[in-house]
Amino acid sequence: MSATATAAAIRSGELLACPVALRRAAPVAAAVSFRMGRSARAGRLAMRVRVVAAAASVEGAEEGKGKKKKRAASGIMKPKPISPELREFVGGAEELPRTEALKIIWAHIKGNNLQDPNNKKIIVCDEKLKKIFGGRDRVGFLEISGLLNPHFQK
Repeated sequence: MSATATAAAIRSGELLACPVALRRAAPVAAAVSFRMGRSARAGRLAMRVRVVAAAASVEGAEEGKGKKKKRAASGIMKPKPISPELREFVGGAEELPRTEALKIIWAHIKGNNLQDPNNKKIIVCDEKLKKIFGGRDRVGFLEISGLLNPHFQK
């Protein structure tokens, strides 16, 4: 079977009896679906392969990739008003998503080497962190997000 005949058979949506024909076919962008069923004539199980040309739809899909609608931020990604203490810590922003606040706090912890050397799960608070964490000297890393709750208005 020539490449043009194979391409024509693929474009027509012809059912192929053998998957070997797919391997010999010319490289054409196509969607392949498999279906198992009993053959009416032979009374035995047979597999049919359907190949549908998708060259035109593939080009259309590539063009449409950049046109997805962006959803509005929600949950912890949504910017919310923050308390004056946290506003001073982050540099004066009026609103901030909870995720960004955590990133800024962790950058401060890592940058100033504030993790306990013996137990990295414990953060030793400096003066800036004490203002945010209610005056506590040491905080567990799992407690940080809970201690930020009072700084975000609902």
